[in-house]
Amino acid sequence: MLNRKTSLSSGGLCAALSMALLASPLPGRADVLYKLDTKCSLKAAAPVACTVEAIEEGNATLYRHTIGTRTETIRITDSPVRMAIWDGSTKQWNNLQRAAARFSTNTVCFNGRDLCVINPNYLNSVREDNPTATAKRDLVKVHFGADGRVNASCYDDGCEVSQK
Repeated sequence: MLNRKTSLSSGGLCAALSMALLASPLPGRADVLYKLDTKCSLKAAAPVACTVEAIEEGNATLYRHTIGTRTETIRITDSPVRMAIWDGSTKQWNNLQRAAARFSTNTVCFNGRDLCVINPNYLNSVREDNPTATAKRDLVKVHFGADGRVNASCYDDGCEVSQK
């Protein structure tokens, strides 16, 4: 059964790059799924220490990345799978354009390298929930349409083919 924690595995990560901010903007009950001390990077900078909290809240999973004094939040919803990033200045969710995961480095990146995080918890759950689709795969990329829904995904060398 597809769920928000592993929704990216379904379409090849497509269904989460299945990966949070100040006060949570969604109403309802929030349950912390896990907290991870790891490394993150912003705008392709060198990785630095950060904390990731995965929070189940309503029909979404929030991934709150605290990097120094800055917090970036990714929201993943399912049925259909959508991914968005919180814009604190406008107080709105903005749909992601793309996401990617590299299993060999446990790295998940959003909108190119705008936000990257080393998150073995998440990627291990993706592999466990869909071992056939992820077997012998290292790179998974997902492209989202203007409505935030997955409209293309690819694995490894297939990503180069799909860009031609």
